[in-house]
Amino acid sequence: MKLRQQVTYEIPTRIEYGIGSIRKLPSLIEQLQGSKVLIVSDPGVQRAGVVDQVSQLLKQAKLPYLLFTDIKADPDLSSVDGGLALARQEGCNLVIGIGGGSALDISKAIGIMLANPGHIRDYVGINKVPNQGAPVIAIPTTAGTGSEVTIWSVLSDREHKVKLSVGSTYNCPTIALLDPELTLSLPASVTAATGMDALTHAIESYVNKATHPISEALAIHAMKLIAKSLRTAVAQGDHIEARADMLYASLLAAMAFNSTRLGLSHALALPLGAHFHIPHGTVNAMLLPEVMEFNLIGNLPKYAEIAAIFGERTEGLSQREAAMKSVDAIRRLKVDVGITQTLTDYGVREEHLAFIADEAMTSGNVLVNPRGATVEDLKAICRQLLV
Repeated sequence: MKLRQQVTYEIPTRIEYGIGSIRKLPSLIEQLQGSKVLIVSDPGVQRAGVVDQVSQLLKQAKLPYLLFTDIKADPDLSSVDGGLALARQEGCNLVIGIGGGSALDISKAIGIMLANPGHIRDYVGINKVPNQGAPVIAIPTTAGTGSEVTIWSVLSDREHKVKLSVGSTYNCPTIALLDPELTLSLPASVTAATGMDALTHAIESYVNKATHPISEALAIHAMKLIAKSLRTAVAQGDHIEARADMLYASLLAAMAFNSTRLGLSHALALPLGAHFHIPHGTVNAMLLPEVMEFNLIGNLPKYAEIAAIFGERTEGLSQREAAMKSVDAIRRLKVDVGITQTLTDYGVREEHLAFIADEAMTSGNVLVNPRGATVEDLKAICRQLLV
């Protein structure tokens, strides 16, 4: 711990967690004085029946609502515009987001824009939103992004092939409603990718230069839960204890990085996702072991601790050897949960690495990474995933 470190930790979101907690939704809407609700979700979550479950609860409570599901895997600005126009036209004063990071990020952005002028583009960056948005209830159906408590909405600008981040405490949902039962239908491949995303959040927050005792405690517990339960959640989708662990892990990891930012995995994930449409969790899973190996010398003690969390035997090893065990552990975990893709599988070639690295260097995550990195370093990390 840095003795002179100044720490600010703020999380305005109320958290409601528990099996069956979705049944609290009507009373939560009433507490927030919601008179007409915009439900924001995506077609996949709708097909899984979760949206119908929520809709039935609102019907039984005689709460009027509208449904907006025009959301793609990489949520884009047009989805914010479309959902906002519908909410304004119909007089909605509360937004419910149901799904993974895409639906939750869109619902948060719509909530902001219901109470702020201009376009969501005007608020790209950190702390640029002037007014508290409309109330948002975020209901995650995946265990990975942690968007239900974060200050960030990451949106795709498809015209310019970039991802834009809006960061503000005003962008935090009013209530995060987490029910592990809603994650039971998640396919194994999505469970794996989102779980590895949560792990990347925890590790990158834990080792970076902005870490502090609050974020460290959150990240450590998230890693312990993931080490215990990710493999089980992937192999046995109906294992409610593993699902509950992973939903908690995702939440805790997000609470950790909310105040610290992340590292090189996330810096590279944004341009790779924007240009090559690699799912966010998958690209982070591919990058994480390579970034860890690059970063080792920047925080050997922390990486040695990560190795122990994941059950590696480090007795009698040097600190460097123990730290390297963490990389081995995460590589095995990635393969065990079925993530074996490379950047080549998504069309990335050597000639693309320069602009990927250039774009990644503009991320604030590079500044807090535990080891200084150059464009050539980032190219070299990506090159490890070209086969």
